[in-house]
Amino acid sequence: MSDIYTFAKELAREAGAMLEAGHGSVERGDVGYKGWRNLVTQLDTQVEAHVAGRIEAVFPDHGILAEEGVAKEGSGPYRWVIDPLDGTTNYVHRHPFYCVSIAVYERETPLVGVIYAPKLGEFYCCHRGQGAELNGRRIQVSQETDLGRSLLASGFAYGKGAPEDRNLDNWARLSIVSRGLRRCGSAALDLAYVADGRYDGFWELSLNPWDVAAGALLVQEAGGTVTDCRGGDTYHDGLSIAATNGAIHSGLLEQLVNV
Repeated sequence: MSDIYTFAKELAREAGAMLEAGHGSVERGDVGYKGWRNLVTQLDTQVEAHVAGRIEAVFPDHGILAEEGVAKEGSGPYRWVIDPLDGTTNYVHRHPFYCVSIAVYERETPLVGVIYAPKLGEFYCCHRGQGAELNGRRIQVSQETDLGRSLLASGFAYGKGAPEDRNLDNWARLSIVSRGLRRCGSAALDLAYVADGRYDGFWELSLNPWDVAAGALLVQEAGGTVTDCRGGDTYHDGLSIAATNGAIHSGLLEQLVNV
């Protein structure tokens, strides 16, 4: 596993360098659409192809699941879950809150999580059972116990209309009972911020496995709690996820409806 962990971090650095080199060069009109407002750029696909190609060359028996279409069944127990650019809309608008997210599973168990935000200079990584780090420094979730003093984050799906918009009620409710809400446009980085104690909690609906795979493990390795929004363990698919410091978890779940 140490070889896989080292290689995952190397890949994230390479992918981040590609994104950083292209930041500011993508014109708003030069994008594709996977949905009403779900953008994709050439860099999304180029970075994904680069990462997938490197994995296939070094670990040919490993499986791959990636956002822009790469899907490979491996002959061994390991599977890479990749988001080459989480926060594409931010990236297109020259907003710095974007990242590359890479996770490695052994069958159904997450073992490695790496999130690199090149414009922010933040490199998060974790290896199951070994804790979580930011730029080589050990991190942990916050110690806040009161939802009313908590800073929370969430987001909204790219679809238009029900059921994607059902999170608006949760947003309105939690804006009143918490200290504040943030909506910055990258679920992977939101999860990393929970791991680092910047946010006390995060929830979102209608995501995908590559949005949450690395970040969920980061939160757990930093001492936090991750479930689906009903308190179950189906969060790996991204359709419903709640991540907190643990102390406010039940309080957050009590506020969530239609999840």
